[in-house]
Amino acid sequence: MAGLNVSLSFFFATFALCQVARRASKALLPAGAYASFAREALRMLAELGPWAGGFGRDVLLTLVFLLFLAHGATCDGAWANPTVSLQELLLAEASLPGALLQLAAQGLGVQVACALTRLCWAWELSDLHLLQSLMDAHCSSALRTSVPHGTLVEAACAFAFHLTLLRFRNSLPVYRVPAVALLVTVMAYAAGPLTSAFFNPTLATWVTFRCSGHTVLEYAQVYWLGPLAGMVLAVLLYHGRLPRLFRRNLLYSQRSKYRTPRRKPAPGPGATQTPAEGRSSREPGAEGAQTRTPLSPKTSCQ
Repeated sequence: MAGLNVSLSFFFATFALCQVARRASKALLPAGAYASFAREALRMLAELGPWAGGFGRDVLLTLVFLLFLAHGATCDGAWANPTVSLQELLLAEASLPGALLQLAAQGLGVQVACALTRLCWAWELSDLHLLQSLMDAHCSSALRTSVPHGTLVEAACAFAFHLTLLRFRNSLPVYRVPAVALLVTVMAYAAGPLTSAFFNPTLATWVTFRCSGHTVLEYAQVYWLGPLAGMVLAVLLYHGRLPRLFRRNLLYSQRSKYRTPRRKPAPGPGATQTPAEGRSSREPGAEGAQTRTPLSPKTSCQ
């Protein structure tokens, strides 16, 4: 119980530190630097809290849900996920320099988080942290299935995650944040025993790439190629195209919302009408009225 309390204290202290640094960065840095760099680095720093604390699966799932709730409400749209940055680039919502700056911030954030986590383990505040420090150099792989199956699992998780982001992007935070948090928690529960359900290349790189059991190329196929393919497929299915690369809709036909009224066919050259014929056709009783002769008074008397 004491080890759990220390780990929870580490998690909440990391989150509080990130919030203080986020507010200071927002006040001191220019808007562009904060939006593209600082918030991504701080989000990545806080995101490593649950995995670095060495929690059990039930505690980890609870913390993942609370983490995404808190981050969705306080982190100003930062996701600390390279596939989200690339999604914004494909949607033409971010420039190439801005996307590269976000990727650099995520890489810096994971390095700072790694150093902070090892420092916490070195303090040996609990038996669990002592064990984590001893096993740091001999960690076990988070990939516990075949490489093709793991790639498919990570791609499916990324597809569901990005499709949810696209669906709720214009919704109120009161609906969007719980929906995303619940989805991530469910995927972590379902796919956790197979690949740990990272669908985040930066997070997976720090947690499992240095572990034995698979080569770097196999890890890259599962944790980089899988999430990237799932993200591209989600954007393509939702929009029917990749806005940065294609203007034409590749999947769905574009139909006008307004119907064009049908016009009557114009008469041919041999169907010309004289004015008299036009009047007679418009007045069916006109010809009968003209040919009828009036009765004389004598005839009428008879």
